[in-house]
Amino acid sequence: MKLFFALGTRPEAIKLAPLILHCRASENVDVTVCNTGQHKSLARDMLDAFGIRADIDLDVMRPGQSLTQITTNILKAIEQPLIDRKPDWVLVQGDTTTSLTAALAAFYQKIPVGHVEAGLRTGDRYSPWPEEINRRLNTALATLHFAPTERSRENLLAEGIRSDQIAITGNTGIDALFQASKILDDNEAMRRKIVDGLVGHGLDFFRSSPAADDLVVVTAHRRENFGAGIESICHAIVDLARSHAKLKFIFPVHPNPEVVGPVDRIVRAASCANIYLTTPLDYFPFTYLLKNARLVVSDSGGIQEESVSLGKRIVILREATERVELVGQPDVWIVGTDRRSIMDAVNTALNQTAACRPSELFGDGRASQRILTALEAVR
Repeated sequence: MKLFFALGTRPEAIKLAPLILHCRASENVDVTVCNTGQHKSLARDMLDAFGIRADIDLDVMRPGQSLTQITTNILKAIEQPLIDRKPDWVLVQGDTTTSLTAALAAFYQKIPVGHVEAGLRTGDRYSPWPEEINRRLNTALATLHFAPTERSRENLLAEGIRSDQIAITGNTGIDALFQASKILDDNEAMRRKIVDGLVGHGLDFFRSSPAADDLVVVTAHRRENFGAGIESICHAIVDLARSHAKLKFIFPVHPNPEVVGPVDRIVRAASCANIYLTTPLDYFPFTYLLKNARLVVSDSGGIQEESVSLGKRIVILREATERVELVGQPDVWIVGTDRRSIMDAVNTALNQTAACRPSELFGDGRASQRILTALEAVR
């Protein structure tokens, strides 16, 4: 069986890496990995962290491209590799522009598509934007749908997808998380190396307190939050840092200018000694941060899953989440980007005293095995 994995962003690389490795370990599977370059070096760096090198690098990203230009460039660039490789399946993940264009290109070549992380919905086509429409279109293009949860399966059934085209697998991102977490727990040399790297990012306190209970991890990068949303998030983080001087706010800054600009103007300019701005972190160091965090504040989809799987409270910087399993959970706050709402939720979270326990809402670490089994059953 010939599998063609199309990816181009950091989250796709993280979530497809365990599946790629599992498939490559099977003697009956021929794997091609195609990196579109939608996130330039970020996807490549994530693949490197798992010991994976892309067989094809399309390198389509250019500064200032619109969504239309990115879509067009990927669609044109990926056509010939699909013709040359003649895969039995094209596998795409999630809801990115890469996933949509690769699925469409595969459809044009009459190659069946397997959609990893299928069936997630917010019900609002503009939240997240453009991801909500991307994943709905991926559903229309896919032959097999790998739903991470029962709720995502129900969404697909409600849209007319046959039950025999859906497999509930758990999320491959949790496969990656559990593998990384075990390595970090078992490998003292790697932990020391990671601490050295974090110190190199300016997080000197890790030398003396590598597992302190005073860390708040912050990320923000979603397109629908660009502009006023990111600015509001930045103001809230500054306000929180000033009111919680004993906490350390670690903010790996996404390289998109729409994020860097507001962070520089608002957060960096505030010069708060307890806000630590870093460049994006590799997967293992970031997982180490999550494992040692007291609280997570993020607009990321994957980090929502990772946080609850590690037993961490999270404040979600979005108006709605496609991880609807989280709605109503006691250690999850969905607040959007309003400055006051963020501050209130973070203060509430920090005041919690009960233990926050790990959850298997999104998987048990065996999604990759289930996906390959489902693919093999089709042959």
